[in-house]
Amino acid sequence: MKIRLAADLQEDSIVDGKGIRTVIWTQGCSHNCPYCQNPKTHDFNGGELVEIDDVITRLEGLTGQDGVTFSGGDPMFQPKECSILAKKVHELGMNVWTYTGFTFEELLEKGNSDILDFLSNIDVLIDGRFEIDKKSMDLEFRGSSNQRIIDVPKSLENHQVILYNLNKKNDDIKIKEMLYV
Repeated sequence: MKIRLAADLQEDSIVDGKGIRTVIWTQGCSHNCPYCQNPKTHDFNGGELVEIDDVITRLEGLTGQDGVTFSGGDPMFQPKECSILAKKVHELGMNVWTYTGFTFEELLEKGNSDILDFLSNIDVLIDGRFEIDKKSMDLEFRGSSNQRIIDVPKSLENHQVILYNLNKKNDDIKIKEMLYV
């Protein structure tokens, strides 16, 4: 199986979620948000088809990463492929963050089993389209104030959106251990 990626994996990101992360840049998006920061990722025929096994090999070789972030494009246009990778990320002891232009509610309403499977393997979801009139440089990990940072496991369990607590200390433990080893 292959996944269409916009770019090579980006290691050591500190702006695409909490901690030190590797970003998987998926290709393909139809939201066309005005002033999108990644317009080159919109073309569904752009980027490069990559074997999922090759991406898994790269993930297995990562060191010093707290998690993996799926971005793009919009990873929800390749949910089956992303779900396979997200499961592997969890097996490797890392967390999964994902950016999407869809809202959490829109994803659930689709009733797509691949999307639901992917959601069940995401720890934190940043949802919603980028809106230029709600842009703020004061927001952590998102571009506009309409976008939410969602604790996906709690939201699925409670059948309602539960926002992720950015002040949670559990995620910081691994980083501190790495700094003082």
